[in-house]
Amino acid sequence: MTSPAPAASGGREGDGMLITPLGGGSEVGRSCVHLSFKGRTVLFDCGIHPAYLGMASLPFFDEIDPAAVDVLLITQQVIDFHQTLQVNGIRFWCYTAGHVLGAAMFMVDIAGVRILYTGDYSREEDRHLKAAEIPQFFPDICIIESTYGVQRHQPRHVREKRFTDAIHNTVSQGGRVLIPAFALGRAQELLLILDEYWSNHPELHKIPIYYASPLAKNCMAVYQTYINSMNDRIRNQFARSNPFHFKHIDPLNSIDNFHDVGPSVVMASPGSLQSGLSTQLFAAAFTNLYKNTCVIPGYAVAGSLAKEIITEPRKVQLVNGLTAPLNMQIFYISFSAHADFPQTSGFLGELRPANIILVHGEANEMGRLRQKLITQFETANQCSCKTAKAIGRLAEKVPEVGDSVSGLLVKKGFTYQIMAPEDLRVHTQLSTANITQRLAVPYSGSFEVIKYRLRQIYESVESSTDEANVPTLIVHERVTIRLDSESYVTPQWSSDPISDMVSDSVVAMILNIGREGPKAVPMEEETEMVAQKVVFALMVSVFGDVKVAEEGVLVITVDGDIAYLDGRSDDVECPNAALKERIKTAFRRIQGAVRPIPLSAS
Repeated sequence: MTSPAPAASGGREGDGMLITPLGGGSEVGRSCVHLSFKGRTVLFDCGIHPAYLGMASLPFFDEIDPAAVDVLLITQQVIDFHQTLQVNGIRFWCYTAGHVLGAAMFMVDIAGVRILYTGDYSREEDRHLKAAEIPQFFPDICIIESTYGVQRHQPRHVREKRFTDAIHNTVSQGGRVLIPAFALGRAQELLLILDEYWSNHPELHKIPIYYASPLAKNCMAVYQTYINSMNDRIRNQFARSNPFHFKHIDPLNSIDNFHDVGPSVVMASPGSLQSGLSTQLFAAAFTNLYKNTCVIPGYAVAGSLAKEIITEPRKVQLVNGLTAPLNMQIFYISFSAHADFPQTSGFLGELRPANIILVHGEANEMGRLRQKLITQFETANQCSCKTAKAIGRLAEKVPEVGDSVSGLLVKKGFTYQIMAPEDLRVHTQLSTANITQRLAVPYSGSFEVIKYRLRQIYESVESSTDEANVPTLIVHERVTIRLDSESYVTPQWSSDPISDMVSDSVVAMILNIGREGPKAVPMEEETEMVAQKVVFALMVSVFGDVKVAEEGVLVITVDGDIAYLDGRSDDVECPNAALKERIKTAFRRIQGAVRPIPLSAS
C-alpha cells in the first residue's frame, strides 16, 4: 500500500484534496480509495485481497473514520448508468466499465472539481461485453487501475487458439483440464468459447465439460436476464436462442459429484486457487498426473496458489498445509478483462486529465507504467498544438473572434490552464513575486549621448528627473536609466521576458558608446551596427539557436527545423510553415521596437 497521496487542486487553506489508498495502492486486489475534499468524503470500493483470508484480506480501515464517509461508491450493479445523484453536495454518475457485466466507472463532482475513478475496466470488447465508455466530461483527476502496467495483451484470436489447443490436446490424450476462474465475468466468457468449440468438433462431444461454482446458478440467471446490457453479438444471437443455455456444459455443485471416469474439462471458482471448489479439485484430482493440465486464464495475484504454479515448481503447498508434487502441465493464457498498456494510454490520451493516480497494480509494474505515461504525454505535448483552458477571471467573458487573451500559462500534469496573475494563488498552489533588477554599467560620457543613441534605436524614450533631481531616461515604459555618478549609470527594471530583452539591448548599447577619434566608425554605420546587434540579441532570446550565416542573414534552428531569415528583405525560408510564421511575426515585432530614426530627422 502506498502512503497517502495528495492531489493538488486549489491553493487556499482547506482546499487541498487528500486521496488515500486503503487497499490496492501497490497491490492487485483489496481495492479501496478514500478521498476528502471541501469537507466531503468519498470511499471508492471496499474489496478484499484474493491471496488472504479473514481480517488480513480487508482494507486498512484504521487509517480513516468510517462514520465520516458521506458516500461509498461500489464499481459493480447499484445505480443506472448515466443516472446523476447528489449526496451532501457530492454529485456523481457512472459509465460502463467493460470489466464484467455491470462494472461501472464513477465520475464525482465536488465544488466543480471532477474525479474519475475507473475501478476495474477494459477498453476491449470481448465475446459478450461492451468496451468501457469514454466519459463525455473530461476529469481533473483520474484514479485508474494499473494491473498490467506496460504489458500488452496478445491478440484475441491468438489467445483463443492457445486456449482451445491446450484443452483439445489434453483431453485427446485422456487427460483432465482444470480452469480456475472467478464466477462472474471471465467464467461466462470462457464458457462461450468452449461451448462454441465443442459444437464445431463432434469428436469431443462425449467428453464432458463441467462448471463448478456455488454461484453458478445465480450468475447464469443474471446473464440470462441482462442480455440488453451486453454487446451487439450477444443481443443478435439472443434473437435466435439464449447463448447462455449451453449445449455441452453441465453444472457441478460439489466435488462429491465429480468422478474420475476419464478425460474431462472442469471450470471452477475461484480463480486464485485459494479456497472453494477450484482448490479442492486441484488438490484431489489434478496434480499427480503428467497428462493433466491446469489453465490459468486471468491475472494471478501475488501470494496466491495460482501465481505460484505459473512458475511450475516441483512441489506446491496446498491450502490445508500439505505439500504435493506438481506433475501436471501449466498454461497461463490471460483473458483478464483488465486494461493493458495500449488501452490505458489510449484512454488517458482521450481524457487528458491534469492529474493521474495509479492504483490496483504491483509496485514495479506501476512504476514502469508511470514513467512510460510521463514520457508519452510529454512527447505528445512537444509535438502537437497545445490547448489551454481559461479559468478564473479570464473565463468570466467569452472572447470574440480575433481577441487576444493575456495571462499566465500554467502546466498541470498533461494539461494547460491560462489565468490572470492575481488568480494564481486561488487556483494553484503557486505564488507570485515581483523581481526588480538593478545594474551598474561603467560610463563616463555625457548622459545626452545615451539619450541621443537610444532615440535612434527605440521609438519610446522619455526624459525626466527623479525626486532627488537625478537625470533619468525611461525606455518603452519598462527600463529606467539613472545617472547615479560620473563613472556609471544604473538601468533598473521589473523582470519579465520583454523587459529583460529591452534591458539587455540597452546595456549593450551603452557599452558600445564612446569610440571616438580619427578611426572611429561613422555615426550612421555605428548606429546601424548597434541596431543589428540588438536585433540579433532579441532573436536569440526568443529562439535560442540563432547564428549569422552571412551579412544580414540569420540561421535559426528550432526542434530540428532550420529557417533562414534575410534581415534586408524580411524573407524567411523554412519547410515548417508554422515556424516560418513565428519567425516572421517575432522579427516584425522586434523591428517595431528597434527602428532606427534617420540622422536627418533628429
